[in-house]
Amino acid sequence: MQVVERVAQLRFFYGPMDCGKSTLALQMNYNHGRQGRRGLVLTKHDRSGGPQVTTRIGLDQEAIEVTDGLDLVQLVERHAKVDYLICDEACFYSVEQIEQLADLVDTHGVDVYAFGLASDFRSVMFPAAQRLFELADEVSRLQVEVLCWCGRAGQLNARVVDGRMVRTGEQVVIGDTVPDSGAGEPAPDPLPDLEIGEAAVRYQVLCRRHHREGDLGPNAQQL
Repeated sequence: MQVVERVAQLRFFYGPMDCGKSTLALQMNYNHGRQGRRGLVLTKHDRSGGPQVTTRIGLDQEAIEVTDGLDLVQLVERHAKVDYLICDEACFYSVEQIEQLADLVDTHGVDVYAFGLASDFRSVMFPAAQRLFELADEVSRLQVEVLCWCGRAGQLNARVVDGRMVRTGEQVVIGDTVPDSGAGEPAPDPLPDLEIGEAAVRYQVLCRRHHREGDLGPNAQQL
């Protein structure tokens, strides 16, 4: 029987907060490892604050922290054999590092599975996410339903500082998200809100309408 050689791919899975991106990343790593494939798990700015991938359903795994100056091609070359990369929070990587992921696929035969947000709190695309949309062999929006407080599909992430939605500031500020307000099991206890000076910041998923209106819902001050 003739064996057909696989062609490595760059795949990008995206969606708003709480749609299961990190959960899928860990599941994919488990599935590939179970078949004897060797991979590396990478992340940047995980909500835990450490070099690991964590999820809201309690799964976690140690990971390699992607620092600004880390060369991902050199990282792979330092290992004896790497079949695939799991790249969580890829929206926070540099554009140069996204180019390096494409190089790993095209010249090293490494499968790359990237996971992350598409846009920031202003609904502007992250540069790394934009480059992934441009370069990826396959782009998939995760289908796990995330709801706005009004019941519509949650599409965009709002940054909330001292109870008010803001539209200015640094593009990347790591804070906690609000607990699940929809159906299903409640989320684990949230991390403390991140302090920025004297202000606390959190994030909340909203539908397009309420993100544009800046409407956090009737219970916003209680969150």
